Amino acid sequence: MERRAFLRASAAGLSLAGATTISAVQAAPAAARQASYEPLGRVTVEAAAEAVVGDDGETAYLATTTGFATVDVSDPANPTVLAEHDVEIGGESLRNILDVSVDGDRLVVAGPANPDYEPMGVRCYDVSDPADPTAVDEYATTFHIHNCTLEGDLLFVAENESVTDTNALAIFDVDGEITRIGSWSLLDHEPGWRDRPFLGRYLHDVSVQDDIAALPYWNAGTYLVDVSDPTDPEYVTHVADTTLEAQRGIGYEDAVYGLPGNDHYAAVDDTGELLAVGREAWATDGEPDRPGGIDLYDVSDPAAPVHRSSIDPPRTDDESHGGGRWTTSHNFDLRGDRLFSSWYQGGVKIHDISDPSDPERLAWWRDPDETGFWTARVADPGETFIASSTEAIPNTALEGALYTFPIERGEQADPPPLRDAEPSNESGTDDTASDDAIPGFTGFAALAGGAVGLEWCRRCGNGNVQD
Repeated sequence: MERRAFLRASAAGLSLAGATTISAVQAAPAAARQASYEPLGRVTVEAAAEAVVGDDGETAYLATTTGFATVDVSDPANPTVLAEHDVEIGGESLRNILDVSVDGDRLVVAGPANPDYEPMGVRCYDVSDPADPTAVDEYATTFHIHNCTLEGDLLFVAENESVTDTNALAIFDVDGEITRIGSWSLLDHEPGWRDRPFLGRYLHDVSVQDDIAALPYWNAGTYLVDVSDPTDPEYVTHVADTTLEAQRGIGYEDAVYGLPGNDHYAAVDDTGELLAVGREAWATDGEPDRPGGIDLYDVSDPAAPVHRSSIDPPRTDDESHGGGRWTTSHNFDLRGDRLFSSWYQGGVKIHDISDPSDPERLAWWRDPDETGFWTARVADPGETFIASSTEAIPNTALEGALYTFPIERGEQADPPPLRDAEPSNESGTDDTASDDAIPGFTGFAALAGGAVGLEWCRRCGNGNVQD
């Protein structure tokens, strides 16, 4: 119970918050499909946050706030915890760990996700035997690490430091002694963003595909950067849902919690021509006043990115950060012509994005009273994906867990209700289609005292909260 207690106790003070092409979702005759779309399996993982999958598709690795867990998912009907490890840097416990990354036999654990903890840095593990991970090397930093990604011998890290006013991508060589070898800074590229709040231009995450790093810089937009020479990254293009000028007229709460903007996670597909940007947001009485979804952009011409469509979030009655169910976009996996997405209590979804202008929802599963999904990641291409459910959502009593799901078309039988009101469908996508007949839901009561809720995915000022 130590991790769970730490997760909930620390969250009130949280200050911030190789691609394989997947074949088409199975098109077997209706009689051969599942009668109802449901998870294949589940295993409890206390304090679960981000989850990633090893190259063999048989092992999942989860951040667990004070360490990480390895889970055997080779039998998706019976996922099994293999090992749980606490992590140290310099002999001190690394805490507030929300992210891990794996490539080959190397796992990187990074943290803390927020700045109010020490030590700070990364720890590498040899996971050639996932049941017995072995610590290999460590690197202490002077900044917290909210997210990172490992590609071969290179580690790409989101470097945010309010004292030095830094929002940058840091690149490390982790082959042998961990060495910093390069960086790229939004503020060097566009100095005008220094005028905006630190958390309004926060580099939240990083993904890398074929030497292109996708960098979601919250309201500044998502930047694509060429990292083929990691010692000298170069700007390629960017997309943005708002502008610096517009942001100068927006208050702090809208700038940090609400749309437009809030670029939270981004990835480029394996063709390099399609960019997906997830926007994590809540209702703030701003405009638009709703949770954030996922936007698809054609970046085949880097000089002229084109917005193709949006996948809207599920809707609820109270969509504020501290009020009702959380249904905003969180992390996702973009594989071939499929998008696997997580929406906290809004569940997990599969979309066919072979036509980016008209994404088609293929499957949707949710259980808002029991799950709040942090991520969705492909395990066995064409067969299964995993999704980690976190207990760290305000006003809930969820249990950390890892779920496995089939990659196929399907409809959930008797899905639990999310809302009373009819959702809007501003972008013309399909995410309201099968939900129209769901019976009403009265919603959660507001959090007592407001500030007691986990500042899990949002940020506030110099105490600094980030998701």
